[in-house]
Amino acid sequence: MIKIVTVLGARPQFIKAGSVSREIAKYENVIEIIVHTGQHYDTNMSDIFFEEMKIPKPDYYLGVGGKGHGAMTGQMIEKIEEILVQEQPDWLLVYGDTNSTLAGAISASKLHIKVAHIEAGLRSFNMRMPEEVNRILTDRVSSIMFCPTKTAIENLEQEGVNSWDTKVSLSGDVMQDGALFYRELAQKPDVAIDDDFILCTVHRAENTDDVNRLTSIVEALNEIALTKQIILPIHPRTNNILRDMSVVLSDNIKVIDPVGYLNMVWLIDNCSLVLTDSGGLQKEAFFFGKSCITMRDETEWVELIENNFNVLVGADKEKILAAYNNHKFSDDFDLDLYGSGMASKNIIEDLISYG
Repeated sequence: MIKIVTVLGARPQFIKAGSVSREIAKYENVIEIIVHTGQHYDTNMSDIFFEEMKIPKPDYYLGVGGKGHGAMTGQMIEKIEEILVQEQPDWLLVYGDTNSTLAGAISASKLHIKVAHIEAGLRSFNMRMPEEVNRILTDRVSSIMFCPTKTAIENLEQEGVNSWDTKVSLSGDVMQDGALFYRELAQKPDVAIDDDFILCTVHRAENTDDVNRLTSIVEALNEIALTKQIILPIHPRTNNILRDMSVVLSDNIKVIDPVGYLNMVWLIDNCSLVLTDSGGLQKEAFFFGKSCITMRDETEWVELIENNFNVLVGADKEKILAAYNNHKFSDDFDLDLYGSGMASKNIIEDLISYG
């Protein structure tokens, strides 16, 4: 019998973990205990959320959130350690790069419990990002690192992983597993949407908190909206910033409240193009065969850039417009960059056979 404690802290992590949890359920000899740290309080994460998304409900809820990085991570470590001592698992499983990820990894490593890191090896090479610190430290204490891409493995090799006491596995990306699963459950948002539209998201602090960058992005979006409707799910905080700016959004930019994941899957699947500063949405665009213009200065998903499914434009109005009007994207979306939906199966088989 193998017991796994999974530590999660945010809604996107639950969605990713759902694919692995559904795979775990196929094995009678594998038990999973799910811990929700509460890092991101989300009113959408009700019982209905777990039922609709076919995700197991957490066994523990820690309620640690709304604090600074140090206080939050420290309190998580304390509470996770208590659970690990009680549950005595064979594995501590974490995803990505949140404070919850790091807290789980530190707690388990101090107790000599093996750590498995899903989405290991990703690097933005920007140490000012808290997420970059979290992912590097988590990788360093992991017994097995599940890398979504060959690029992730190359990053670890450059850091000297061959001299670490760890195993590196090219698992594929669990986000693609989820995208394929949830495509069948997708729901159209309850708003009027043109048949031909662009999906846009802007949420990253480097863009929303910088008036010059945000103004440049909005001016580009207004010009693009002259040719096609833009659907812009936006956080109320960002919407308030936009209201305070002198730039007015085009009438053909439809601002809507943030949507649930099943609504977002529908939007990605039915749009003609994705414009975003998100990380995960860049990959999801590829999963659904959509070109992506990324309004960031760097990306962890360099294989999308190298294979011409995605283009980086920063917050530069002229670069955004040039990419929209002139860039020739690849349409070979059958290319296997992320495991073709087999990542969760690969991960569980690796954990079972770990020696």
